[in-house]
Amino acid sequence: MSLDPPTYLSSLQNNIRARPIPWEGAVRAGTITDNDLKTIKAVDKVRKEQRRQTVEDDLDSYQSLILGGNKGKSVLESAAKRADVVQYMLVLTGDLLNVISDCPSLTSKLLEHSDPYKPILPYLSHSSNPEDPIPLLASSVLTTLAANAQTKNPKSTLQTDDALSKLYKYLASLTKSQDNSLKDISVQQYSSLLKTKKARELFWSQREETVTPLVDVLIEAAGASKDTDSTLWSGATSIRSASDGLGGGVGLQLLYHVLLTIWQLSFEASLVGKGLERDQEIIALYTHLLRTSPKEKTTRLLLSTLVNLLSSPSNKSTLLPAAGTARLPAVLANLKSRHLTDPDLLEDLKVLNGMLDEYTSSQTTFDEYAAEVQSGKLRWSPPHRDTTFWRENARRILDDDGGALPKKLAEVMSKEWADDKSVLAIACNDAGWLVKEAPEKRGQLEKLGMKGRVMELMQDKDETVRWESLRAVGEWMRYSFDD
Repeated sequence: MSLDPPTYLSSLQNNIRARPIPWEGAVRAGTITDNDLKTIKAVDKVRKEQRRQTVEDDLDSYQSLILGGNKGKSVLESAAKRADVVQYMLVLTGDLLNVISDCPSLTSKLLEHSDPYKPILPYLSHSSNPEDPIPLLASSVLTTLAANAQTKNPKSTLQTDDALSKLYKYLASLTKSQDNSLKDISVQQYSSLLKTKKARELFWSQREETVTPLVDVLIEAAGASKDTDSTLWSGATSIRSASDGLGGGVGLQLLYHVLLTIWQLSFEASLVGKGLERDQEIIALYTHLLRTSPKEKTTRLLLSTLVNLLSSPSNKSTLLPAAGTARLPAVLANLKSRHLTDPDLLEDLKVLNGMLDEYTSSQTTFDEYAAEVQSGKLRWSPPHRDTTFWRENARRILDDDGGALPKKLAEVMSKEWADDKSVLAIACNDAGWLVKEAPEKRGQLEKLGMKGRVMELMQDKDETVRWESLRAVGEWMRYSFDD
């Protein structure tokens, strides 16, 4: 998978290549050796073919120059106090590695070193100054090395795993930056690194640092804040907040690269699926993004990720109900009416429709209600107003799975829902029905704090919440008088 180098990084590298360095002074100061200088000048500012031939003819010297060895320290170690030399060497190393077709033997030679990452890894923490280019340049070189190490030897090694872990930590700091150029660099490097199962597992193990900021970018693109009471999932917001950008100032390129990275992660669906839904509500988020996806290429990644996640047997019991609650089937039906041409996209759309049709055809009204409550996002779906539903299912709701549904309902009701008061109104409606149809169980609800919360909500500013809470309290009072 090849991505164009970020403009910001390319510009930085070009500036460093153009800067003059007093090499002879560095030799006199003992920063580098005469042999180091000779080796550098042999490939400095020469044509690609000449550079390739020079390196191929003396692989040992270039391995020693970059990583150190029997001939002495790496220049990256001996010149650690000379920022100009370190910057130049990191750019030169990247030049020699990034065009793999030019120097394939050098890449292999470096990876044969006893510790190919050691001279470079310390530069990830060279400075906390975001303007310091050295950590960024080091991450670029390390990404190329680690990505090629995975290609050459897909089996995990302790050295590569350690390098990946430290690299992920550094790149995570870039994804939290306010600068979208730095975010895009980090996400592109993530994408280059997520080549193997082990690399993806390590990425997931650091998910607070790695995954959460990526989801935050998607939430910004969707035009919402990250907040459990958000109206994002209602469909009230639009991903297109401006003609030249997305919500939160997220550019199309950054959106695409974030979606690409999460798509790669979704190949470990059995590992990540439930966690993505529990922590990030990924199904609702992707459903919203699908509704207003600006390009076919973003739609393709959204659909393919959903196929990966929903196809995993270990995810079906959690993610398929979430898809129903998020109204994914309706969004897919709308997509089918669009003029879409990408064959992979159309195939994924067909697969998703098939999975969801099979799931919904086997669901009872109780199953749909339970899935909605467990999602924590209540809406006025048919069961809430259906007298027959409550008469037939109230006791089952209270007793099923050790009372899990009323516990979840109480949890939902305990939140403020400042951005979506309808959730509180629906929760009060449901509490009232439970008391009406199973009055002998009202003590169970009181122990969960639902009676007290319903009474509090009688003073809410929202008229519908006040009305539904009044109705629910009325049911409690009716049976209290009967006692």
